[in-house]
Amino acid sequence: MTSLAPLGAPRGADPVDELAESANSIVDTVADALPRIGVAIVVVIVGYGLSRLLRAVLRRVFASRQTESFARVMSKVGGYLFLFLCVLAALVVAFPSVKPVDLLAGLGFFSVAVGFAFQDILENTLSGVLLLFRQPFEAGDQIEVLDETGTVEAITIRETRITSFAGELIVIPNRDVYKNVIRVQTHFDDRRVDFTVGVAYENDAREASDVIVTALESVEGVSSTRSPEALVTELGVSTVNISARFWCGPRQHDVMIVRDEAIKTVKEALDVAGIEMPADIVALQATPSLRAALQGDGDVTPGGGLK
Repeated sequence: MTSLAPLGAPRGADPVDELAESANSIVDTVADALPRIGVAIVVVIVGYGLSRLLRAVLRRVFASRQTESFARVMSKVGGYLFLFLCVLAALVVAFPSVKPVDLLAGLGFFSVAVGFAFQDILENTLSGVLLLFRQPFEAGDQIEVLDETGTVEAITIRETRITSFAGELIVIPNRDVYKNVIRVQTHFDDRRVDFTVGVAYENDAREASDVIVTALESVEGVSSTRSPEALVTELGVSTVNISARFWCGPRQHDVMIVRDEAIKTVKEALDVAGIEMPADIVALQATPSLRAALQGDGDVTPGGGLK
């Protein structure tokens, strides 16, 4: 009796032999690829070591020319790019049939997908790089951004770190810093400070202005390169208001100390000169309820009316 061959198998072919041949082919392929895979692993390991060395060298070079934050971030970016190229080279070594052009094309589609998935991270990274290249501020500057004020500690790849004047750490994403208005208080050597002084109408406003300017010139910390000013800004209800303006160092604590001393010195000088600084004058209207309350001859409600 003649036996039938299994469906799908060629006539005269033994399935066991085919399976053994396939296994031998896989083993031969793996055996041929093992040296290439080993070389690829060595390339990645050596590339990682060289990337660390490159980061150290770049950081030293950038630190001598740029800020510490710039040196730290740019050295990391350079090291990562070098390691990325080493990984591509390792893939080409391990899989010779893969062409670098095809690999880069595949990575292009992959990078688009990653870009959508990690949009916030990439946006913060790009904003951080742009901030480091533009350098509107650097570590140690005192800035105000998004209603937050403090001293810049560092600019990292993702965020800007600020220590508030109350001693709190504030972390702001780089994209928010880059997109919003930044007020850098310490960009220039001097900063203008002002406060208002109200003198009585009976006093001479010109004399009061001269006394204020002389007092400000005697305060330690007030800049000598820019003269203080005392300018009448408003005729108020009770006083003639004069704006006392002067320049001093830009740092927040120094400004508060000098401003405190300037206000005290101006007050003392006006007292010595006999120039009055009256409180707000309040006019009272003598209504029937007020007259009744003063004379005690009537009942007055809490709202100020007569019962």
